[in-house]
Amino acid sequence: MYELVHVSGCSYYIESPARIGLLKTGENDVCLIDSGSDKDAGRKIRQILDLNGWKLKAIFNTHSNADHIGGNSYLQKQTGCRIFAPGIECSFTRHTVLEPSFLYGGYPMKDLRHKFLMAQESDAEYLSASVLPDGMEIIPLPGHFFSMVGFRTSDDVVYLADCLSSKETLEKYGITFIYDVEAYLKTLESVREMKARMFVPAHAAPSEDISELADYNIGKVHEIADSIRELCSEPVSSDEVVGRVFRKYGLSISLQQYVLVGSTIRSYLSWLNDKGLVEYVAENGMILWRRI
Repeated sequence: MYELVHVSGCSYYIESPARIGLLKTGENDVCLIDSGSDKDAGRKIRQILDLNGWKLKAIFNTHSNADHIGGNSYLQKQTGCRIFAPGIECSFTRHTVLEPSFLYGGYPMKDLRHKFLMAQESDAEYLSASVLPDGMEIIPLPGHFFSMVGFRTSDDVVYLADCLSSKETLEKYGITFIYDVEAYLKTLESVREMKARMFVPAHAAPSEDISELADYNIGKVHEIADSIRELCSEPVSSDEVVGRVFRKYGLSISLQQYVLVGSTIRSYLSWLNDKGLVEYVAENGMILWRRI
C-alpha cells in the first residue's frame, strides 16, 4: 500500500484505498490528483515525494468525498501547495461539515463528524482549465457526487475518480453511493466509449480497456433501480425502502452505512419518480412511495 507506480511518461499513481494520481510537471515538480483519506495518507505521500526529491506544487481534487481530500490540509501546510476543486466540490472542500450534513439531511451528530465523512478543511480554489499543467485536460464525471471530474494527461492516461466500482465491490456490497442517477448513467455511457493508453479508476484496477467494467456498472444501476421499484409494490416510507434494501442485499447496518445507503436510495427514488416509474403520496403524516 502507498506504492508509487509508473504508468507512462510523466504519469504515475500511488496505490492506496482511493488511488491517488501523480504527474511530474517539471524536473522536480509534481502535482497530485486527490490526496488520500487523512493526515496519515498525507504523511505517506510526503515520504514518497521526499524520497524522489520532488516538490509538490498543486493538488487537483476530483471531488470532495473525505477519502479523496483527507490529505489536503496536511500536505498544504507542509509544502505550501495550491489546492483546486471543481464547482460545488470546492465549497465542500473548504467547509467539510457540508458532506455529513448533506448525507444526514440535518446537522450531523458527533458520530458522523469523523474523518471518513468529514475531512479537515483546506484552502481550496476553484478548478479551471487555466490552472492545469500543459497537456492536462478536465473530464466532467458528474453523478457519483455533485461536480466530480477526472483528468487526462499528455501521456493519454485517464484518471477516473469514483465513476466506476470494481466487479468485486459490486458483488460484495450490491449498492454503492450515487448522488444523481441520471447524470451517473450518462457519465458511465460516456466513459464506456472512451479510449486511452491507460485508465486509472480510484476503486477498480487500472486497465487499458474500461468498456466492459462500465457496462457492468450500468447494468448494476438498472438492477438496483428495478429492485427498489419492486420494493415499492405497496406504499412504503423512504426509511422502509432503505431497510428493505439492507435486508435484500445482506448489508450490515451502521449509522455511517445508513446515511450513505439512505442518501443513495433517496436519489434512486427521485430518479424513478422523474421517469414516472414511482410516485409519492402523503398519508397519515408521512410521504410514502409506490410503484406506478
